Amino acid sequence: MAIIFSSNLKQMPQVTQKYEKRSTMILAFGSLMLLSFFLPQNPAMMLVINSDWHDGFHHPLEGWDHILTMIAVGIWAAQSRGQAVWVLPLVFASVMSLGGFAGAVDIALPYTENIILLSVLLLNVFVIRKIQFSASFNILIIALFAFFHGYAHGQEISASASLISYTAGFVFATLLLHGTGILIARLVVLALAFSVGNNVQAQEAAELINATPKAMTEIKPESGKAKLVVFNEMRVTERANSMIGIADSASQGNVGQAQIKFRPITRPAEVLETIPGMIATQHSGEGKANQFFLRGFNLDHGTDFLTQIEGVPVNQLSHSHGQGWTDTNFLIPELIETLEYKKSIHYAENGDFSSTGSANIRYFKKLPETMVRFTGGSFDYYRGLIASSRALGTGNLLYAGEIVHNNGPWTVGNDYLKFNGLLRYSQEYGNHGWSVTAMATKSDWKATDQIARRALQQGIIGRFDALDPTDGGSSQRYSLTGEWHHRGENSITKLMVYGVNSKLSLFSNFTFFLDDNEHTNLAGCAGLTGLDSGRQFNPALFNTCGDQFGQPDDRWTTGFKGSHTIFHTIGSVDSETTFGLQVRNDNIHNALTRTHAQRRTGITRQDTLWVTSISPYAENKLTWTDWLRTSLGLRFDGFRFDVDRSNIRQNMGERYDGLVSPKFGMVLGPWADTEFYLNGGLGFHSNDARGINTRIDPLSGDSVRRADPLVRTYGAEVGARMVRIKGLQSTLALWWLDIDSELLFVGDAGTTEASRPSRRYGLEFANYYSPTDWLTFDADVSFSHARFRNKVPDEGNYVPNSVEAVVATGATFHHVFGGFFGGPRLRFLGPRPLVEDNSRRSDSTILLSAMLGYEVNRKLSLQAEVFNMLDRNDPAITYFYTSRLPGESADGVRDFHFHPVEPVSFRLSFTLKI
Repeated sequence: MAIIFSSNLKQMPQVTQKYEKRSTMILAFGSLMLLSFFLPQNPAMMLVINSDWHDGFHHPLEGWDHILTMIAVGIWAAQSRGQAVWVLPLVFASVMSLGGFAGAVDIALPYTENIILLSVLLLNVFVIRKIQFSASFNILIIALFAFFHGYAHGQEISASASLISYTAGFVFATLLLHGTGILIARLVVLALAFSVGNNVQAQEAAELINATPKAMTEIKPESGKAKLVVFNEMRVTERANSMIGIADSASQGNVGQAQIKFRPITRPAEVLETIPGMIATQHSGEGKANQFFLRGFNLDHGTDFLTQIEGVPVNQLSHSHGQGWTDTNFLIPELIETLEYKKSIHYAENGDFSSTGSANIRYFKKLPETMVRFTGGSFDYYRGLIASSRALGTGNLLYAGEIVHNNGPWTVGNDYLKFNGLLRYSQEYGNHGWSVTAMATKSDWKATDQIARRALQQGIIGRFDALDPTDGGSSQRYSLTGEWHHRGENSITKLMVYGVNSKLSLFSNFTFFLDDNEHTNLAGCAGLTGLDSGRQFNPALFNTCGDQFGQPDDRWTTGFKGSHTIFHTIGSVDSETTFGLQVRNDNIHNALTRTHAQRRTGITRQDTLWVTSISPYAENKLTWTDWLRTSLGLRFDGFRFDVDRSNIRQNMGERYDGLVSPKFGMVLGPWADTEFYLNGGLGFHSNDARGINTRIDPLSGDSVRRADPLVRTYGAEVGARMVRIKGLQSTLALWWLDIDSELLFVGDAGTTEASRPSRRYGLEFANYYSPTDWLTFDADVSFSHARFRNKVPDEGNYVPNSVEAVVATGATFHHVFGGFFGGPRLRFLGPRPLVEDNSRRSDSTILLSAMLGYEVNRKLSLQAEVFNMLDRNDPAITYFYTSRLPGESADGVRDFHFHPVEPVSFRLSFTLKI
């Protein structure tokens, strides 16, 4: 456990002009706040204006660069005061119309996109720093940037469109965005005046230098009136007894680098297995997003568990392969400073996908030395990593690069190749700081998906063979994140804006020959479907026929997060109040295609869609006594789901939905070094935008009922955290979760399945014991019970693939006998029902792995890892459904389908620190 308090405390003065200037950082990042209000179309307006005006109006609203610039112009104009409030927007709109004409007549201008990007950066810097020039120079800057923005708009006009109508449209939209910026500036000033006007005085620093968290609330000045203290930074980096007095629930925790670096890890997603009860596995090639299990859920590829990196959501809405797609292959475990997890739905800052919980992964901003690591291992596994940081100007530059190759034990090797990189620049100025982080990853792979058990039993294929060796995929992810934080004498402000571009091209075949796409006569595919001259099935010949489908997905995700926490008193009670706002927009192009050997033969559905959400929230925490704390939160989530284009016209449409979710928490104690928790609240999960608007089934052509946009979830938890025994922290949680309907968009079929309402409850018992400073044991046990709440005749009420028991335990040691480190780790995933009547169940999975390393000196270390030490033949994951092999009836056969765990394997790493 490490709690870091990172600068001096000061007595609270009255609000100074300097503090007010710093707070204007809110204005820059707040430019995304009203994004979602401009994206919806007004049907009434569309009746009185033509499509050219409509296209022009929407073009500035479809790019984050244009939106940020236009709103920044409005904020800058408001900061300039006087006539500039209306002069700068009018100059921008006028010159932009000239640029639009230049773009429409196709005048060649170099570096247009570069200048537009420069305008985004410079204007926001001007706003952040409140930089002003002379009136004429301000106008010159605005005119320059306006011309290039208009030029970009003009280039998008179609040859048949009216230039006047199109120009009028984008000029009107621009003026609206300018007005939004002016409004934001005015509202923020009012909000600051209101909130700061209610501040109370802070405790003097000298009284608190050596105070404990408990003592801090008890120290009083001579007047006898309680004073408040705000720490500039508090960061929990390990599990330890200091979670007493900090945690809001028994299922909240932190994992630091010390817990990660001594664990054997086969793939990046396994860092999430440090969360008690979480299992990460794989049913396909290494480049595909992992499967997750937690709290009675088969989370598929991430649905109902919110994963974030530096606060940026990783879960992807309306993804081609499933709602909530969570690809964590871009993670670099060595850079993780801390992983903060919060289970259940009683946290106001978490919304969509967080019904079972959330995790926020934070990277280091500075490394103590340059790290160079090379790893080689079984099945052509190679990995190279370089990571370093250095002072640059008044800040710090962090950079890292990674290359990974893995073939795996499969007959058709994965040939997985990943390039991964990170670049971060950060600065800290005492009580405030900022950082900009860029990440990029690109990978491609071949896949051996799950296989039918009967194919293995009949000797058609081997355990590591593929029934369709042409499966595989490629992906890429590029992101840019900017964050700013300020630690005032009675407040904390955090702002963050992000943009993510991600692409996936995925090819899968789970039913083999059940549909066979265009080929219904297996004899006509002899020699092509895998039947050799002796009529024996040979997977190597399977290259054109079968049920393979493609799932391309290309999207831009942009968003804003802001929170402002005020520390004050209500009467004599210490209080902490947080106001927050989250805005997110996804512009998505995806499809479900019919393919043979990754060659497209048809399209089942193809869509362009927008998903926009705005989520304000508020939370108040009260410390009533030294043994009673409460929290009360309220969150609103408003969504817009718009299928803008579709190959099936009837499936286009636009829908809105919103939910208010209250949250509550109570902490009692500590008594005998034990705290007790009671938490509860309402949450939700969103459905795929395509399922929400689908009226015609893409496969059958039948009419279907549209799915509900948002589905309510209800949860509660009772727990305890005990640190009575020295070095041991134990947490016990009894939890419950109801879902109104387990809506699921099935990307493999292009349809929505709305299952029955369900109920889950369970128990989690987590233990973390450090008898010495060099040895740690951990043991986590989770049990859960999942059932559908309403019974259907002739059907059971078991929830398929709901995990029932998970056990994870291990030990880590370091600096033993002069430099040895490592430890073993055991993971157990219990049997699960695979169908509603529980007549088919999966086998359990047991994996034992270990690491042993030696630190030769401060510069050089070696480590060896061994995975699946018992060489068990367990399934990594199991399903039960209908598929068809060559020679079987057209109706196919219901069977177990599984993906095997990898056999025993080894990896050896060399690490050099410079």
